[in-house]
Amino acid sequence: MMIYNSLTRKKEELIPHEAGKLSMYTCGPTVYHYAHIGNLRTYIMEDVLEKYLRYTGLDVKRVMNITDVGHLTSDGDTGDDKMLKGAKREHKSVMEIAEFYTRAFFDDCEKLNIKKPDVIVPATSRIDDFIRVISALEEKGYAYRAGGNVYFDTSKLKEYYVFGDISEEDLAVGVREGVEEDENKRNKADFALWFTKSKFDDQELKWDSPWGYGYPGWHIECSCISMKELGEYLDLHCGGIDNQFPHHTNEIAQSEAYLGHKWCSYWFHVHHLNTDSGKMSKSKGEFLTVSLLESKGYDPAEYRFFCLLSHYRKSLAFSYENLDNAAGAFKKLLAKIAAVLKNAEQSGKKADEEKLNELKRSFDAALANDLNTSLAITALYDALKSDADDATKIAAVGDFDRVLSLGLIEKAKKLNEAEKNAEEDIPAEIAELVRLRAEARKAKNFAEADRLRDEIASGGYIIEETRQGTRLRRKS
Repeated sequence: MMIYNSLTRKKEELIPHEAGKLSMYTCGPTVYHYAHIGNLRTYIMEDVLEKYLRYTGLDVKRVMNITDVGHLTSDGDTGDDKMLKGAKREHKSVMEIAEFYTRAFFDDCEKLNIKKPDVIVPATSRIDDFIRVISALEEKGYAYRAGGNVYFDTSKLKEYYVFGDISEEDLAVGVREGVEEDENKRNKADFALWFTKSKFDDQELKWDSPWGYGYPGWHIECSCISMKELGEYLDLHCGGIDNQFPHHTNEIAQSEAYLGHKWCSYWFHVHHLNTDSGKMSKSKGEFLTVSLLESKGYDPAEYRFFCLLSHYRKSLAFSYENLDNAAGAFKKLLAKIAAVLKNAEQSGKKADEEKLNELKRSFDAALANDLNTSLAITALYDALKSDADDATKIAAVGDFDRVLSLGLIEKAKKLNEAEKNAEEDIPAEIAELVRLRAEARKAKNFAEADRLRDEIASGGYIIEETRQGTRLRRKS
């Protein structure tokens, strides 16, 4: 597979450290609120990537953290812990908030057919590991104490910002306008590894440490969890593009300082989902969640399909009009698959393996080229339009959906079952009119066919001609 490596800023062949196996780490949610659909776009694309790597035969081990402590509201190591902010908002304890929103996150993932990672680790369960690594960084001279806190000293690195060109001026104070400078830091780009009670007296979660009673910074958790679960050499690290700086930059700094060698080979970053007001966030406009889309009548699979129509390295513009277009295309796709499925089941044939492999090659080529899901969807349409028999087409749909995870066969079966039930409920006189109309159309007696259509309509049914054939439905 050729994948765009954010670290080198070019496409590279994805070669695991150990042949046949791939270690994969994905940054998990900070569970202080519901995930919005912009967050979930990243998890959808990571899910497709993981499933495609498994599809190619790799033995993938995927690890994800749950941030339930340490993530501040500012990148400049200032403001409340986001978990504390959520607890104050809802008048609950931090752990109650963490438990509720962790469960809500995985409920949303299930609705979107996102596979659970092999290993899921809450940050609060690994405090001893954080303390051990921070202590080692201090011993190596990469960390220092100031103002009751422990900071990573970025001046000890040959290169700090490794994801692209950036000026020293841009690195000042966490790189965010309006962020106040932390005067404890020796260098403006330094970042916190551990906070003590001198920083936040109202912090709910605290632990004893060599530096006092306190809690870890956000960045240290991913490094420690990854190294503990996946070893010293990580193949692939994933996350949203907004994690690239400072979070992933800081992960690399502290991990390689601790290990003494290169840590992660490939970095995969998913770009933003934007609205008219810019990057989607929890503080702007309507808070767009999976549950909100469901309340408006959308199937979560339609949102997943919407995401797959765009490349992960391009910002995706969200509007209800765009989602409606994707939902309409998805419904037509399902109707086509349902018709092919019905024919395949009636034929009783088995798939042509040679033709199936030909169709699979087109699908594989699309995803092998930097996870081009848009071309993979095109390969799906091409398979349905191909000269393959219906059994082979359905076999291709099922094979492709191992990666796309849109529930295509299951949904097509439900459509056919609903149509069958509807046909069984059709009054005998209406069914006879439908038969007579079909004969009139075959004889090119269109005037009689139109008359029969009107008679069918007066009986409470609407007859429609589609590419998949004649459909009858009850008037709503």
